[in-house]
Amino acid sequence: MKPAAILSLISFFSVLSILSIGGSNSVVPEMARHAVEVEHWLTAAQFTDIFAISQAAPGPSNLIVALIGFKVAGFWGALVAQLAMTLPAVSLMLLVSRIWLASSGSAWHLALEHGLAPIAVGLIFASGWTIAEGASLSPIGYVITAACTILFWKSHISPIPIIVAAGLFGWMRWI
Repeated sequence: MKPAAILSLISFFSVLSILSIGGSNSVVPEMARHAVEVEHWLTAAQFTDIFAISQAAPGPSNLIVALIGFKVAGFWGALVAQLAMTLPAVSLMLLVSRIWLASSGSAWHLALEHGLAPIAVGLIFASGWTIAEGASLSPIGYVITAACTILFWKSHISPIPIIVAAGLFGWMRWI
């Protein structure tokens, strides 16, 4: 076990947990910056790869946290990182939910609800942008990404066949 790495994971992810308005995907840009540029735990390409794996795998959307922790300090790093990302936010949510339910319908409640929605959307958009930058997309890649985003948003088409086809095209181009 690497005590310094474990402490670094705990201090970073416990703070990030509290800032994750709209879920853990809203703090992916900061996660990427810290893991790649500050700590050098991963390269930008590795971060993009583990993000893709974490989103494709069944389980919680913040699985990326465990994968970063595993890369840094093995099993204990994964466990500690996941707990550090989960426990502070859950504790805060339990505390705030009592006040939130008691104030339902009040003016400040509605104002806060309407104010936090665009913040969450903006943070999640920034996460998508960060992942796209890490993938080193070409201009055509950005156009395809935007087209697929609009297609999945406006239709009921399952993304799985599109992902499989894109993977096959990419694999055939690689070989």
